[in-house]
Amino acid sequence: MKATLRILLIVVAVVVSVVAAGTFVPRPLFAPETSDAVGQTRRILVLSNPIHTDIAIPLDKETRADYAVLGASGIPVADPAAEWLVIGWGGRAFYLETPTWGDLRPMPLFRALTVDRSVMHVDVAGSIDETHPAIRSFDLQPAEFRNLSDFIQASFVRDGREVVEIPGAGYGAYDQFFEAHGRFNAFLGCNTWTARALRSAGIRTGWWNPLPQTLGMSLDLFN
Repeated sequence: MKATLRILLIVVAVVVSVVAAGTFVPRPLFAPETSDAVGQTRRILVLSNPIHTDIAIPLDKETRADYAVLGASGIPVADPAAEWLVIGWGGRAFYLETPTWGDLRPMPLFRALTVDRSVMHVDVAGSIDETHPAIRSFDLQPAEFRNLSDFIQASFVRDGREVVEIPGAGYGAYDQFFEAHGRFNAFLGCNTWTARALRSAGIRTGWWNPLPQTLGMSLDLFN
């Protein structure tokens, strides 16, 4: 009994240490030199819930053109009432089959904890209250925003120039799921994808952020 308890305490200590290191050790380790480049900044948002993060990018003339390909799948990117494009990456089974906690089933959860194919989820939003505690905003220089957009677009699987839609998989009338590159697991999941996307834009994150809470804490610490 004592040996089992000792092993359990060691495991817990290791997990806590890894999560702490992933949160409090920045990536990159040293802050990049500030750029002298000037230009009109673009604001992006990081949206969090208890288990998942999304990135929202502003819909303007440039981004409506860049993401016009999504219109064929029913995403109303050209609608003037749509102010934000909300994008996330995640595990196929859990993402598609668990729109609410009431829909949670063993197999999608098992796949989320092991290895699964990945998907992109895309939605639109009107005005977003940026003062909400689950929302963080960042102002990016044009080159930083372009790097972020390139990272996001490279995450979609494409057939020629077209993104590959998953038919009938959306939660509502204006969102949709698409095939994505990469494999999902509990260690490299939706929040680590968000962290990688943000780092592509020069935003520092923690070394490893598998949870929205640790990602949010590292974003607050290092930016």
